[in-house]
Amino acid sequence: MDYPATIAEPVVHELDVKRSRFLTYLQPVGSVVEADQFIAIVRKRHWDANHNCTAMITGVLGDQARSSDDGEPSGTAGVPMMEVLKRRGLTDIVAVVTRYFGGVKLGAGGLVRAYGGAVSEALDHATIVYRRALTRVTLDVPHADAGRFDNHLREWASRGGATLGETTYAQSATLEAWVPETELVRLRDDVAAWSQGTVTPLVGEVRVVDVID
Repeated sequence: MDYPATIAEPVVHELDVKRSRFLTYLQPVGSVVEADQFIAIVRKRHWDANHNCTAMITGVLGDQARSSDDGEPSGTAGVPMMEVLKRRGLTDIVAVVTRYFGGVKLGAGGLVRAYGGAVSEALDHATIVYRRALTRVTLDVPHADAGRFDNHLREWASRGGATLGETTYAQSATLEAWVPETELVRLRDDVAAWSQGTVTPLVGEVRVVDVID
């Protein structure tokens, strides 16, 4: 199953259109409440702006969406901003576009292009975090072999679409990786080769994991 992506960190971008300033703020969020809090912060910061238009999508499946034109003609700001987020396949993100009017009216079509373009350009500067359903796999290895297995697993993960988790130390060293289901058999075979059959991967739960490619 494909899950919507999100962004790794906030982005601020400015676009000038016929003397109007469009300041775009992109923020990763974990809930509608967080999104509303961020919108309030931007609106307070830019209390003197003509408009602070918004669009947000939240939820692992991107099933919660909301937008606001904040005084612009209906459908000319929040909706095109939202459409850009949807086309990019994003969720858990809020976009606020603050407009300082420059004296030249843009018309409905111009506003749609300006607000959509402002969000699109900002996203071009964002680091995208992809979300995948991965399976937890752990390897219990002797302390003396932990470094060697860590190197093997790190190299394997870079080629197998996996991501490394934490390493814990007790009676043995436990290495953790999050692995696509389709790669589990290959990992088992590779671990057997690394250990001459003495180490067997332990397969655990499946979880949606953030991965930066």
